[in-house]
Amino acid sequence: MSLLLLVLAVILGPTPSSAAGGDWWIPTAPPTPDVQINVTGEPFTGTDSAGKVRGFVDAHNHLFGNEAFGGRLICGKVFSPNGVADALKDCPEHYPDGTLAVFDYITHGGDGRHDPVGWPTFKDWPAHDSMTHQADYYAWVERAWRGGQRVLVNDLVTNGMICSIYPFKDRSCDEMTSIRLQARMTYQLQDYVDAMYGGPGRGWFRIVTDSAQAREVIEQGKLAVILGVETSEPFGCKQILDIPQCSKADIDKGLDELYGLGVRSMFLCHKFDNALCGVRFDSGGLGTAINVGQFLSTGTFWQTEKCAGPQHDNPIGNAASAAESDLPSGVTVPSYDSDAQCNKRGLTDLGEYAVRGMMKRKMMLEIDHMSVKAVGQALDVLESASYPGVLSSHSWMDLNWTERVYSLGGFVAQYMHGSEGFVAEAARTKPLRDKYGVGYGFGTDFNGVGDHPAPRGAHTSNPVTYPFKSVDGGSVIDRQTSGERTFDINTDGAAHVGMIPDWVEDIRKVGGQTVVDDLFRGAQSYLDTWGATERHQATVDLAKGQPATASSSEWNPFTSYQPGRAVDGDGGTRWASDWSDDQWWQVDLGSTHLVSRVTLDWERAYGKSYRIELSTDGTTWQTAWSTTSGDGGLDTARFTGTPARYVRVHGLARGTSWGYSLYDVGVHSA
Repeated sequence: MSLLLLVLAVILGPTPSSAAGGDWWIPTAPPTPDVQINVTGEPFTGTDSAGKVRGFVDAHNHLFGNEAFGGRLICGKVFSPNGVADALKDCPEHYPDGTLAVFDYITHGGDGRHDPVGWPTFKDWPAHDSMTHQADYYAWVERAWRGGQRVLVNDLVTNGMICSIYPFKDRSCDEMTSIRLQARMTYQLQDYVDAMYGGPGRGWFRIVTDSAQAREVIEQGKLAVILGVETSEPFGCKQILDIPQCSKADIDKGLDELYGLGVRSMFLCHKFDNALCGVRFDSGGLGTAINVGQFLSTGTFWQTEKCAGPQHDNPIGNAASAAESDLPSGVTVPSYDSDAQCNKRGLTDLGEYAVRGMMKRKMMLEIDHMSVKAVGQALDVLESASYPGVLSSHSWMDLNWTERVYSLGGFVAQYMHGSEGFVAEAARTKPLRDKYGVGYGFGTDFNGVGDHPAPRGAHTSNPVTYPFKSVDGGSVIDRQTSGERTFDINTDGAAHVGMIPDWVEDIRKVGGQTVVDDLFRGAQSYLDTWGATERHQATVDLAKGQPATASSSEWNPFTSYQPGRAVDGDGGTRWASDWSDDQWWQVDLGSTHLVSRVTLDWERAYGKSYRIELSTDGTTWQTAWSTTSGDGGLDTARFTGTPARYVRVHGLARGTSWGYSLYDVGVHSA
């Protein structure tokens, strides 16, 4: 009987992939043939001694970029039920020699020629400088996970105009249609991986929709995958000749749909100005090509102005591009002054509505690709509500905004530059990470038509030596082999996403362990931002509806500009003062509160120099906050919580020739 029970236990017991102590990270039914992982050892699980998760964060990747832009701009698939030979093959128009790889030579110059054969030879692709070939094959993603990555943000991406003018396509150019498809494909990839491990929920690729779920996945040693969106006309919000083509209802409907798909972060604009915001420019020939697309899509080219502060957008330049041949006869790309590097277009009223809509749904706003004017205005909105859900995922914002992002509780990742450049930028921002106690991330932008780290060369003084140990010390990583080709970071650079562990080791060789340690804390910091976003609660506006007084009010026979208009809850009404410098506006909160934040929504007539004053009795005042460099828009004054019943905005110098004018004043407790 004992022998019979033992036999039954062996037959009916759990498989090795799911049994405690078994090799759970090894698939029981992998496809054959396939590319190799070339990582041995058990992936780390659990948390550190402080209860924090560990691991790297790729905060900006496009797994299914091959499904975007009409489906033929990026060649090859992330996975295929028919195997690797079907997945990793070139687009038909690239045969026999790449002559028709149009996007490559439009954006990079040259003639686009290459050996189109992928599996099994991979002679010319994937490559660090190829924009048009699959870099996110699932087994390469698996290697990144096995090498220590624990968070992957899959940004669903496309651009309707690029799709429409690119000559090769086999699907719709509608952006939302592509976004839906890519979301479905991400879930299908999860199912594909699960099938290798014995069924639903058993694979290492786990799509998560909240931070608690992500933490659980990471503690299990698996990869938490978050869906984001990076597209040029979300919800159909393009603009034609500066006329919006969407409404607030479209924005609400679109945000609800994306949230239902599992999307938790998104960009409001990308590459082209739209009805929500102006964009940060691209430079060189690529910038000219995108500016052509901007005109074809919107009827207007980018418009620049001198920057108001130290922040600036990327310089456009005047490089030629083959894309200019797509312009109508007689239309040319304008030239731009070198001292005017800022986009005139900022965050529109619809854009602000979308930001606030994302806040209501506890989504995280991606500020890369927004113009500096738009970023500044978006941060004003987030700061007015102390909302932490802000991300800079791949270095496409002005770096002078970094501390504002950190002070809100946001997360920052650097573009996947070469190790030397990455280390230099990481060192520049290291004091800020130490100040705010945060980890660091990287944004690979694979399948996002961008270049990746070039090789430093096998003869550099400090090359990566294979095999090497993972950062946690529990795995051994060797050169990656795909078919007949073996990749080496020293000679191939970051040719595909599977080279992330090698690139991190190259960073360690160049910059030492400190920057790698910051990267290894990235997963925890990303979850901190996400969790704080989910927990955020709007504070009560103590000033709303309370009695207000002022030193003066502008007289108008048709409209009231009395002090109460700034606290009536109507964003379309305002208080306005007489046209002189020394003016004040104050509100009686009704009782004493611990006040720590005052928000001011200025009309065009704003205060350049003013202070926030507090009082418990309306007679004795103390200055809680002041500025001499106000720039209008939405201002937030933060200070140590102070008991006050009366709050006064005391104007000292106007920013215009008019008086002071406020749409709204909000007062918030500690």
